[in-house]
Amino acid sequence: MELYELTSYLNDYFSISEYQDSSLNGLQVEGSNEITKVALAVDACSETFSKASALRADLLFVHHGLYWGKPFALTGFHAARIKMLFKNELSLYAVHLPLDLHPEIGNNAGILKMLGCEIGEPFGEYHGIKIGYTGRFNGGIKYDDLLLKLQGSLNVMPAGYQFGKENICNIAVISGEGAPIVEQTVGTNVDTFITGEADHVRYHTAKEMGINLIFCGHYATETVGVKNVGALLEEKFSLETVFLDVPTGM
Repeated sequence: MELYELTSYLNDYFSISEYQDSSLNGLQVEGSNEITKVALAVDACSETFSKASALRADLLFVHHGLYWGKPFALTGFHAARIKMLFKNELSLYAVHLPLDLHPEIGNNAGILKMLGCEIGEPFGEYHGIKIGYTGRFNGGIKYDDLLLKLQGSLNVMPAGYQFGKENICNIAVISGEGAPIVEQTVGTNVDTFITGEADHVRYHTAKEMGINLIFCGHYATETVGVKNVGALLEEKFSLETVFLDVPTGM
């Protein structure tokens, strides 16, 4: 299919024009016009560009793109990245917040589905929009069993801090660097907050609030939506897709 046919579909599917985001959501670098294979990764970096090119992908879909609201000179590693994309006619498409918050295939809804939760309400305001979701375990789940589910679902060893209930019913999920949003659980029925990147300061915040806090890694929590996009493109357009696993350990 043609590049702009695919990017137009993705623009509409994620409603990227409706959200203010420091990321330049959408097509960031234009390569080949004909798309037969799509690579998907969490991060735009030389390693994912190289892997996608070696697999002869025509487009690389990422969660973290190259542009974050500030101009930069195309020198040094910035220049090397752009040269690699152009040399291999590899298009780069990025979706940041709209992928986090998407109700069907997004990072946060996706984690809740993996855990077998009943998805609740949008949760976690960030720059005026709610980017996560609450979820409910009907009948509850033991704290240790939840850690095991997260470990199995995300292929990561969660760092959990049991400051609240042993039998968990209501959780909130914010992927990536969502720890500051734990404070927004005040006045809600959320008893466990799950996020990605560890935050030293929020240890004491959660402890004093009496809420369970679980860190699963920035990278791991944001592979979910990216993989879901691959499945969507295979089903919708019969495109060949491949997920590039380049973990940071963070």
